[in-house]
Amino acid sequence: MRISGEGQFRLADHLADQLNELDNACVAAVEAGDERRFRELFDELIALIEREGEPLADDELVESDVIVPPRDITFEEARRDFTGEGIVPE
Repeated sequence: MRISGEGQFRLADHLADQLNELDNACVAAVEAGDERRFRELFDELIALIEREGEPLADDELVESDVIVPPRDITFEEARRDFTGEGIVPE
């Protein structure tokens, strides 16, 4: 999993459900027009990746299954990225 503009992380498979829940909640917040709630959930998503993921070395090139938008994503950009099933494939 890559956080756009920051780095890449390897995450254990058991985190998939938690990531999907946060991702789906981000989609719901965007669809509801709740920017404050989206920001809280998105920050939580990034924190989970950073806390539970294993950072990859800068010189380790691996294809990312998921690219998370940058942490400074605008709400307008989130409206484009967080639709349907969100950014994390189920």
